[in-house]
Amino acid sequence: MSYKMTIELSDRDLRHFRRELKKARESVQIADDEEILAAAVDLVAAMKRADLPDFVTERLAKLEMLLAMLSDPDWVLHEDERSPVLAALAYVCDPEDLIPDDIPGIGMLDDAVMIELVFRELRHELEAYEDFRQFRGTLPKRIAQEARDRKLGQRRTQLMERMRRRRREDLRKATA
Repeated sequence: MSYKMTIELSDRDLRHFRRELKKARESVQIADDEEILAAAVDLVAAMKRADLPDFVTERLAKLEMLLAMLSDPDWVLHEDERSPVLAALAYVCDPEDLIPDDIPGIGMLDDAVMIELVFRELRHELEAYEDFRQFRGTLPKRIAQEARDRKLGQRRTQLMERMRRRRREDLRKATA
């Protein structure tokens, strides 16, 4: 039998998690991007082998989406767009974060919350990337590389413009 529990995070709670993410973001500047990505890939592989609580495994696909977005050579984000994703990955990869990961049952609760918050904050980036992946999947297999690159470039430009416009609109609403 499953039990659904809803947790409402107050503005104070959100500020707390954002401070923790900021600390992780600062540590990203010390660590190399490739080191963070490699650590995250290793973590995902370990999570897939482990017997984790469902609230963690349900977020595994989201974590993989973040990794795919950063690693995709056809989808290159600006540094200011990569930084929050790297910070989230650095946070999740840190076994000694808010709740140490080795505490049975709840050790990854904070990681699950952080993944949800990052997904919410990066929703425009993730929506654009998912649209890009779907578009790329519709391209014919036998298309010439030059034509493929041109079509992908046009679609990427459109989607990134949409992503940035939506982010600006969100900022405007938040400060209004």
